Amino acid sequence: MAGAVEVEQVAVAKASCCGVLTGPGYASPLDAMAGPREALIYVTCIYNGTGIEKPDYLATVDVDPSSPTYSKVIHRLPMPYVGDELHHSGWNSCSSCHGDSTAVRRFLILPSLLSSRVYVIDTVKDPKAPSLHKVVEPADIAQKTGLAYPHTSHCLASGDIMISCLGDKDGNAKGNGFLLLDSDFNVKGRWEKPGNSPLFGYDFWYQPRHKTMISSSWGAPAAFSKGFNLQHVSDGLYGRHLYVYSWPDGELKQTLDLGTTGLLPLETRFLHDPSKTTGFVGAALSSNMIRFFKTEDGSWNHEVAISVTPLKVRNWILPEMPGLITDFLISLDDRYLYFVNWLHGDVRQYNIEDPSKPVLVGQVWVGGLLQKGSDVVYVGEDGKESQFEVPEVQGNRLRGGPQMIQLSLDGKRLYATNSLFSAWDHQFYGPDMVHKGSHILQIDVDTEQGGLAVNPNLFVDFGLEPEGPALAHEMRYPGGDCTSDIWI
Repeated sequence: MAGAVEVEQVAVAKASCCGVLTGPGYASPLDAMAGPREALIYVTCIYNGTGIEKPDYLATVDVDPSSPTYSKVIHRLPMPYVGDELHHSGWNSCSSCHGDSTAVRRFLILPSLLSSRVYVIDTVKDPKAPSLHKVVEPADIAQKTGLAYPHTSHCLASGDIMISCLGDKDGNAKGNGFLLLDSDFNVKGRWEKPGNSPLFGYDFWYQPRHKTMISSSWGAPAAFSKGFNLQHVSDGLYGRHLYVYSWPDGELKQTLDLGTTGLLPLETRFLHDPSKTTGFVGAALSSNMIRFFKTEDGSWNHEVAISVTPLKVRNWILPEMPGLITDFLISLDDRYLYFVNWLHGDVRQYNIEDPSKPVLVGQVWVGGLLQKGSDVVYVGEDGKESQFEVPEVQGNRLRGGPQMIQLSLDGKRLYATNSLFSAWDHQFYGPDMVHKGSHILQIDVDTEQGGLAVNPNLFVDFGLEPEGPALAHEMRYPGGDCTSDIWI
């Protein structure tokens, strides 16, 4: 049976609307918007740091409303080891390989942020029950490249896989760089040229038509892995830069210092249209969306496009609370930008048809430290104490704050998890978050006028998992999505 499913999936992956064999994904972002509705979501689930001595796992969630197992975890693939901290993921092939009829989007790449293992997961033999294909061991990575703490994985049109790494095996930021795996998942070496590694690393996105890759900077693994300490920012253990590389040859061409308006720049996205020369990065601690863009002389510049005002609060560790922008994405038509404020608890939708002038068109509160019933309150200019109304979903109080998000291809459904990183979850949301586990929400999107509303029909509760409450982080669709596919 698995063999028949595999053949069918490979055929689907290669078939275009015209019946001509193509590679994975879609010819353009607008073609992708017309793709099939998502039926499954793969989500990384973490036990590391929760007190449960079990391996992290990849969960398969049914999001097909016509299915009898809708809104349920239908499969769990535990990793072979304890203590990985699965985090982000990517594909062996995506729309960057669309012109290669021999390429298939088959393997999901799962870097482990703390153990430095990289797992390769086969999703084609049985899409509902993925299986472990290969483990790339941290000793092999360290020996051949000196790299550790792998984070973002993107496929390349060449068939190679590129993974940003945040430091060396001792947690020093200066040891970071970009790992290359070949199509058989063997370690090839580093991508960037010798001597072209920045001080910090995190996320990256490439735009081949403009021969550019831009990466961001979180912090030293030795610092962030133990929780967040504001003093570490002053001590220079966290980043505030964007790094501009030549693509595909890996020469560091320019460093953009974002200053105090761009502390902890995390997720990095170009517009999907490969002809465009602009994109955004979310600066978590400064709570700003920074727009970067190419100038007339061919260099790159930046500006604050959206600013989230910190709120005056009581009963918290600081007198002001930043929104803490931890994830964002852009719809495939480049019309809307969505981001989360993990501490404040809201999800926002902006119209970016003019990328230099985003317009807020949707906002919804789905958790956060300032929801009604919390000990923390925010204080208005008139001195009045307030909290935000957060809906219950299927009788469940929403835990933590919105964190990772994923958008349906047609842009009408936004899914959100609530775990950032186990040590930070515990620090900012306490044992209640860790002991009760994560959830997935669906937020319905008005794609005409703008607007967000919590869907009452989907609530995936990872507090009810068989091995105990788990922390759910990043989500992927089997057919690709707007945060993993790059067009060339």
